[in-house]
Amino acid sequence: MQKTIFITGASSGLGKATAKLFQNHGWNVIATMRNPENETELTRLENVSVIKLDVTNKEELEETITQILTETEIHVVVNNAGYGLVGPLEAFTDEQIKKQIETNLMGVIRITKTFTPYFRERKEGVLINITSSFGLIGFPTCSIYSATKFAVDGFSESMGYELAQFGVHVKVVAPGGIQTDFAGRSLDGAQHKAYQQLTEKVQEGYSPEQMANYSKSEDIAHVIYEAATDGKDQLRYVAGKDAIALYNERNTIGVENHVQKIKSAFIKMEN
Repeated sequence: MQKTIFITGASSGLGKATAKLFQNHGWNVIATMRNPENETELTRLENVSVIKLDVTNKEELEETITQILTETEIHVVVNNAGYGLVGPLEAFTDEQIKKQIETNLMGVIRITKTFTPYFRERKEGVLINITSSFGLIGFPTCSIYSATKFAVDGFSESMGYELAQFGVHVKVVAPGGIQTDFAGRSLDGAQHKAYQQLTEKVQEGYSPEQMANYSKSEDIAHVIYEAATDGKDQLRYVAGKDAIALYNERNTIGVENHVQKIKSAFIKMEN
């Protein structure tokens, strides 16, 4: 039986790479995005439906998914839509913070809640939430972004417990750095002069030289495919060499020692 995957945030980067990979493996793909009229690549592929969906619009989201479920069986849902809000907390407006939470956290919760009764009644299904290595490990200038990704991680673990009795799996894929346009269209930020030196040091990690060492979207998409098809009762899939190395180090030396190591790297800066 040909299976169907539903993906949010499929207009670029990881979302698009995931849509193409599943399509190549013979799946039906429902690729959702805010501006489908701008999509020219996925629309040319067989068995791919490109649909308008804004995860921050509750009414549109519920109507769209309800309609899809009257026409199509969904086997896997990938909550990928999101972006990064980067900068010191003092620099952010309340609107920036609310927008980040609405997209990265509330979007995931709304999608999950809308699909939950469908999967519960079918007694099967896989919900995959895309977080980040910054959803497992905090980092300076990523406070709100990490808050949303840590929240999605905890939300996913809790939902996994709730839905286990119905045969539904909830999983998390936590990538490290990805060679996408994340630093462009998928990034928002703000500056504060008191944190200029800190910000400059953090930005060294986003240099072209460092970005070249990050994973490709296609590599992370393969991890998503594994999570969707391996049949394992596994919660977290840490993806990318950098993310795996950081996560393993944190587990090996202990959370507090790892926190002190990161903190000391920034305390040593001249004031």
